[in-house]
Amino acid sequence: MIQTVIFDMDGVIVDTEPVHRYAYFQHFKELNIEVSEELYTSFTGFSTRNVFQKVKEIFGLDHEVEDLIKRKRTIFNDAFDTKKDLDLLDGVRQLIVDLHQNGIQLILASSASKVTIDRVFNRFGLNPYFTHKVSGEDFPQSKPHPAIFEFAASLSLAPKEKCIVIEDSTNGVKAAKAAGIFCVGYNSIHSEAQDLSAADTIIDHFTELNFEVVRQLDSKLSNN
Repeated sequence: MIQTVIFDMDGVIVDTEPVHRYAYFQHFKELNIEVSEELYTSFTGFSTRNVFQKVKEIFGLDHEVEDLIKRKRTIFNDAFDTKKDLDLLDGVRQLIVDLHQNGIQLILASSASKVTIDRVFNRFGLNPYFTHKVSGEDFPQSKPHPAIFEFAASLSLAPKEKCIVIEDSTNGVKAAKAAGIFCVGYNSIHSEAQDLSAADTIIDHFTELNFEVVRQLDSKLSNN
């Protein structure tokens, strides 16, 4: 049976995207550059470093990437700490608790920085449920490159064939499939601009997933 579930964070566990968006566009405004919606959407799944490497290349910025990262994170952290209505996505805590109580290993694999991951996990008390937290800042290439999921799967107590990934973005799904891992696409209200068609199965709400449903994915895995 499936023994490990690998979660993405932004858009799957918590919707920090509005905070990230605010921080990025505030920073873009400071830099006096205009980033289109199409270009910004293409960054979904990118680490902050990869976003600014791309932005620097496109707009010919003289700033050091490290300085750009620091400024964006300062804006993000200030906004995160003052956003009182930030909460876990509907149903995900119940899913996490259910899987954990039934012996499923949980691993986080997020493009977010370690600092952001820790802020979210500490704020919502998620640390006891996850054996590992993997940050995209540790990898030179962001999703859709499979490195982050390949590494997360290597931390699993089970073979890769007994793992699944839950993702909500085009790049995340592509990364999971490129890593050779069964992918559940989470089609939330925040995924409207994302193409999840390459996922092995798609859900619209976390009430569609629980321990028993995850167990039944074994039959799909064997045909994957």
